[in-house]
Amino acid sequence: MKLPLPLDYPPMEASVAHSVPEGEGWQYEPKWDGFRCLAYRDGSELELMSKASQPLLRYFPEVAGALSELRANQFVLDGELVILAEGRSDFDALLQRIHPAESRVRKLATTTPATFFLFDLLVNDRGEDLTGLPLRQRRRALEEFAARYVSKSNRLVLSPVTRDYARAQDWLSGSGGSIDGIVAKRVEDPYGSGTRDSMVKIKTLRTADCVVGGFRYGAKGHQVGSLLLGLYDDEGLLNHVGFTSSMPSKDRPAITKKLEQAIAPPGFTGAAPGDPSRWSKGRNTEWEPLRPKYVVEVQYDHFSGKRFRHGTKLLRWRPDKKPSDCKLKQVQHESASLDELLKQARRS
Repeated sequence: MKLPLPLDYPPMEASVAHSVPEGEGWQYEPKWDGFRCLAYRDGSELELMSKASQPLLRYFPEVAGALSELRANQFVLDGELVILAEGRSDFDALLQRIHPAESRVRKLATTTPATFFLFDLLVNDRGEDLTGLPLRQRRRALEEFAARYVSKSNRLVLSPVTRDYARAQDWLSGSGGSIDGIVAKRVEDPYGSGTRDSMVKIKTLRTADCVVGGFRYGAKGHQVGSLLLGLYDDEGLLNHVGFTSSMPSKDRPAITKKLEQAIAPPGFTGAAPGDPSRWSKGRNTEWEPLRPKYVVEVQYDHFSGKRFRHGTKLLRWRPDKKPSDCKLKQVQHESASLDELLKQARRS
């Protein structure tokens, strides 16, 4: 490719903020729960590159096809690959796409197609490098590019933005299923390749009471490394939904002794921790089942695909809480659907 940006060009990153920054100098966008991706095209050559500069093209043929069909012969787009199910992001389905068998990838591309949400234009259709321009100009160029080339595509979507602080707060309060939070970007800054200076991400932190259905030993000292968390469904089955490993080191010996006294199968009666897979190479996946005796309160940022999207933070043990009261319903929050979010964006 003869584009002005190399295939290993680092995308702009975000620092973490606990509240939405306010002021004229900010633009707000949804934080999609997917794979960050830079899309390169130079004539017949096309590539999708991950945030870690790994090629993704073979795993998303439906997105590759949509990009190839654009009348623009050259560009570099920054965006997020997302799989949507009933208006919500499905990160588990996205993980399934990274599969060595081409036949499997082709089948999933049909049954669970991905959407590429576009939020920045780094090289335009004339091959010009836009990364030195302020965001407000790059956004205008992206909107013109999308209006000219992308408007009829089902797999390519212009990600919405707003400069309205109140609307950004509404997006954040409604996040949790359709989006992963929001990001705020400085409108006067150039594209901060590989830096965290021009963008912040904000997530809504929630809490949940979970049953400790099992645990894993840590790598050293035969002490507990992580607690395996469970929630009961409507059929009364205890389903594995995630883990927490944020216990202070000084507390681990006592916690280990307490848990070992409660070891008993099956631990989880519904969905259970799985066997080793290609996602857990080099990591111990053996676990000890527990009687449903202990409850912990944890803090989390996102729940999707019937599990906590990331690791959780242990807040406290809840001896006052009945394990049977720890239901899946407490994490199934009402959240804004994708259609509602796009309608809000069009009104901004």
